[in-house]
Amino acid sequence: MKMIINGQEVSASDGKTIDVINPATGKVLDTVPAATNADVDLAVEKAKIGQKIWARVPVHQKVDIMYKFLELVEASREELAQTLSAETGKPITEARGEIGNIPIAFKAFSERAKHLYGETIPAGMEAGQDKNLLLTQREPLGIIACIIPFNFPCDLFDQKVAPALLAGNAAIVKPSTDNPLTLCKLTALLVKAGVTDGAIQVLTGRGSTVGSVLCAHPDVHGITFTGSTEVGIETARTAAGHLAHTALELGGNDAFIVLEDGDIDLAVEEMIWGRMYNTGQVCCASKRFLVHNAVKEAFTEKAVERIKRLKQGSPADESTQIGCLISEKAAVEVERQIQRTVEQGGNIVLGGGRKGAFIEATVIKDVPKTADVAIDMEIFGPVVPIIGFDTVEEAIEIANSSKFGLCGCVFTANMKTAFAVCNALECGGTVINGASFFRSFEMPFGGYKYSGIGTEGVLTTFDEVTRLKTIVLKNILP
Repeated sequence: MKMIINGQEVSASDGKTIDVINPATGKVLDTVPAATNADVDLAVEKAKIGQKIWARVPVHQKVDIMYKFLELVEASREELAQTLSAETGKPITEARGEIGNIPIAFKAFSERAKHLYGETIPAGMEAGQDKNLLLTQREPLGIIACIIPFNFPCDLFDQKVAPALLAGNAAIVKPSTDNPLTLCKLTALLVKAGVTDGAIQVLTGRGSTVGSVLCAHPDVHGITFTGSTEVGIETARTAAGHLAHTALELGGNDAFIVLEDGDIDLAVEEMIWGRMYNTGQVCCASKRFLVHNAVKEAFTEKAVERIKRLKQGSPADESTQIGCLISEKAAVEVERQIQRTVEQGGNIVLGGGRKGAFIEATVIKDVPKTADVAIDMEIFGPVVPIIGFDTVEEAIEIANSSKFGLCGCVFTANMKTAFAVCNALECGGTVINGASFFRSFEMPFGGYKYSGIGTEGVLTTFDEVTRLKTIVLKNILP
């Protein structure tokens, strides 16, 4: 498969490629270009030209192009889902769901784009301004680098590319090297739908080379990045060198709090949804299970029984509920983290094994609150570490001990207590009686502390991809 620069499918300027591997089988699916610095420079050069043209396209015409894109996506829905499943190791049913989210997102951002009205500051609002009228309007940032991770490539393509384009920016997509194929296909469909050449492009290659060069380019005006905290911090440093705007959605170690009066059966079902989906590779997945000691054993037993009923297998199998991780390297890391948790006092009561990129769904009980996983060790896999507590205050203390602050949740029958916990949690989003794995396209999504800067969602993303201009009509009034 090729990159897209200036509306054309192209190879790397030096002809080098990278294999894209099916993590479940180890077989090569395809190759993509390993972009060079010259390729990045060319893409930015073409984006500068294309963005000026695209910005002049009226919003209603941009929306028409987005709807044409959705028609093309619908025509290729199953092909896109099969590609996503094969290159990611995501169960085919989940892959279909992610492709199915594309129209939800693009339609929502399109409607929002048609209502990005400016504001008027009337004359006389402050002393000395009796004859002046002030108008505001939103304008595109310019060129935006959209750095997209492996775990939900299409959902994050939706969150980043749709608002960037609808606001009049040029978007340069940098997908994960592990699974770039689906995003290459989606970018090609946007070109086919009528987005101006250069206004939408995709560069493939290692993030440490291509991504770094792209983010450091002085003509890139904005960077929207989803990925690890370590890379996010480095991205922020790079962006500061040329004052590029950044929106960073980074790591998380979300607390899943079950109080003594919480509905255990509901909590277990939400644990399945909130921890096993995408084989646990979710930034806002519940990752630390803080369960009141009075109900900890009951929760553990029911969690084990429920997880045992899940089928793990080939992502291509229609009946598979848990697939594999994105790579064997990722699975080896999760295996190491499980062993580390056991060394620090936890006891495995289910799973713990690994075969290639497949990691067994794992439950670890009696995890001390001093263990790494109880604080800052984010496990990106289907692992349920259970940590006991005795009081609400202790649960909040454990939850807030982490450097991360993406999301959190609490299970209780008392709504006063629920709101008290939600207000006390140091994170960007909280859920009452549901797992922290909750993200609608409409809501602002982002974290506190080391979990990021800025938010994404229909309500707020346009603030991240535009800049505000004031036009003063001086002495316009008599």
